[in-house]
Amino acid sequence: MTPLHQVQHVRYPPFEAGRWLPQALPITQRKQHLGDFATKEEALKLLKTLHPPFELGTKDGWYIETSYVYGDETLEAQRTENVTDDAPFVDLIKHQRRGWYLIPNPIHHVVRQFINTVVLVLLAALFYLFISPLFLLLGFPVYGLETVRWGLLDYPALAVFVVPLLFAPLLVRVVANLVELQRQNRFLRSDPPRPEIKLTPPVIANQPLRLTVSFNEFLGDWNHIDVFWRVGILPPSREVLLKELNRLPDRQPPPGLTTELPHHWIVGLDDGTAGGEDAPMQMQEVKGGLFLRPMRIMATSEQQRLQDGEEVLLQPPQGPWPGSVNTDLVRVHWEFILRIDRSKGGALLWVEPLKVAHADVASVLPSLPLHDGRSELDIT
Repeated sequence: MTPLHQVQHVRYPPFEAGRWLPQALPITQRKQHLGDFATKEEALKLLKTLHPPFELGTKDGWYIETSYVYGDETLEAQRTENVTDDAPFVDLIKHQRRGWYLIPNPIHHVVRQFINTVVLVLLAALFYLFISPLFLLLGFPVYGLETVRWGLLDYPALAVFVVPLLFAPLLVRVVANLVELQRQNRFLRSDPPRPEIKLTPPVIANQPLRLTVSFNEFLGDWNHIDVFWRVGILPPSREVLLKELNRLPDRQPPPGLTTELPHHWIVGLDDGTAGGEDAPMQMQEVKGGLFLRPMRIMATSEQQRLQDGEEVLLQPPQGPWPGSVNTDLVRVHWEFILRIDRSKGGALLWVEPLKVAHADVASVLPSLPLHDGRSELDIT
């Protein structure tokens, strides 16, 4: 009897993946025993009922891969039907990717960029103060070294201009977060009508999606509604990553993972690398929050204007992509999104998770579309 295993490899981008070198992070491997078989034909018979293998990314970059190994041989079965993952949605989808969501105010992104600029100005000012004695020694004119008296203390004149620039964006962000909390309160009191979504089966990866959307009530401040769907890879469970990498939860985590920060995530929800920075301030009473976090690996279809009750044909995101996969380590997620443009209060999003069948062949995608991970930078 020869064992058959499903082998998964994951090197998932941490929060703000642009600041990381993929080669410096480990690849997590999990090997699951599927059974023992006397012949290859018996193993192939089982594989026809499982989703095809897929390989996303490259081994020297961000990498998501699933394969089947019979003894020492990698197997791939020829399928005549599209296989759908019957496993329930993971908790991450139940808490953070279903129902109504708001889009953060663009001021968050603008202020964050302004902070980066101010930090550069501050470093330049400190360097200027550091080398100013050399300028004086060489006889060059130097400005900004005089002091300004506030109360009983003297301060460098340069600090009078630089320090307010440093604190101003922080104050703006505090005000913006308070405004976001008020906007969330108003939304929770509004209770918008839920859409009725009817999908035309079959829903298969890399094939067009047919559906109809209707509302029992169309609110007066709604201007128009756009629809699209997208696919991406959700963060693996932190607990599973630590287990497969042979790391204890209360010890030093592997590269790419932060140390444990209590209350920032629910156990089993994600890898915890965002540290609470992936969304603006949110009401704690709403499980998962009211801001939709973008998947860090994600592809989106073209948006299409919705007419109430009419059938919509959406082309798939650029791929090829595998269908839905719901495991603790590998999570391929598909979702359908309604974007409702409103006269005031910003746009609304309705998010509907989808169970999408796999194509009948293996999916190979060497180039992965990466995203920052902040909800303020979502392409919606």
